[in-house]
Amino acid sequence: MPHSTLVHADHAAASQRSGAFALAGAAALTLLAALAVAAGWRSPAATLTVLLLAAATAGFAVFHVSREVVQRRSSGRALEGAAARLAGLLDSAMDAIITVDSEQRIVLYNRAAEKIFGWPSEQALGERLDKLMPVRFRGGHAEHIRRFGTTGTTSRRMGDGTVLYGQRADGEEFPMEASISQLDTAGGKLFTVILRDVTERARAREELRAFASEAHAILESEKTRIARELHDELAQSLTALKMDTIWVRDNLAADTPAASAKLSDMLGMLDTTVAATRRIAADLRPLMLDDLGLVPAIEWLAQNFGQRTGVPCTLKVAEDVELHEPYATAVFRIAQESLANVAKHAGASRVEVSIERIPGAVVMQVRDNGRGFVPDAPRKPYSLGLMGLRERTHLLKGRITIDSVPGQGTCIDVHIPVAEPGASS
Repeated sequence: MPHSTLVHADHAAASQRSGAFALAGAAALTLLAALAVAAGWRSPAATLTVLLLAAATAGFAVFHVSREVVQRRSSGRALEGAAARLAGLLDSAMDAIITVDSEQRIVLYNRAAEKIFGWPSEQALGERLDKLMPVRFRGGHAEHIRRFGTTGTTSRRMGDGTVLYGQRADGEEFPMEASISQLDTAGGKLFTVILRDVTERARAREELRAFASEAHAILESEKTRIARELHDELAQSLTALKMDTIWVRDNLAADTPAASAKLSDMLGMLDTTVAATRRIAADLRPLMLDDLGLVPAIEWLAQNFGQRTGVPCTLKVAEDVELHEPYATAVFRIAQESLANVAKHAGASRVEVSIERIPGAVVMQVRDNGRGFVPDAPRKPYSLGLMGLRERTHLLKGRITIDSVPGQGTCIDVHIPVAEPGASS
């Protein structure tokens, strides 16, 4: 109850008590006068005095009763006005506001709730809150509310990323965000839930994910094309050029040592260029990922990392961990980016990579014993490594956990659900 209403009620109660005392005093005076008359006061003055006291008492009583009636009517109008204003505020809210009692019965249901759920107030009030949620969530909902009621926490705000699901009157399910608060009253505990329909936001997120996934697929396709052209065209041309250079050097006259030395330098440069071309092609898209599969590509990646950095990389992967697209590419790229981050930032002396196929999903872990970092620290400008890992995982509706402590290394856990070939990812 608002503070102003409480003050008004206290004032009305005090007025009622003072009026009752006044009426009691006047009644006592009148009673004394009546007794005096009965005892033998027969003079006109005594009679007049009694009449005047009676008239004064009656007048005072009429005045007091009238004032009480006016005050009560005024108090009633004030309470009705406050209730009307509160109802107007609740109905003007854009989010659904629902209050339930300790038995999960709906006791407050605003206009936005009517619009979102499709149930009018007269069909929702008094019903259980289960009526507004899908059947599969009803079993655990009551226990969740009970646990919240025992925590002592007064409220939990929306916006923490948790998406719940409601059910409209026509049976349609929809995603929503929710805040919950509790209040102890004389009639028992009340729980108030504020709900927001996020259907459009979820649809936009799904469209963005589909667009990003398609963009990644196009990018991988383009990388594959460029890598194959580098391998099949440029590398082969450089190899042919190297063979011709060797022929020229071997057929030079013996009295041209300067030309022979120059050709030898050219051969060394050609060797370096061929190796660089093959490395660039492999970084763009290792052809063995398409030709041989995920396991040989991951083995090549771990071996190549050890050769480049001098850091031993232990690989634990079963031979049956074979994935179709886009999962194979996603796992390979996540492992590739994780090892690149280790090489750039970790300063580790040991790295472990494990990949396991479980029913309906693939699980990967990359662990190092490097310097570690604070995961919640602000991201450095142009530092996109961890963001790329999260993006690739989320595109396939997976989960990624990055645990790191300064001085104690870093562990990256990735869990990606794998749909059957031909099913929508």
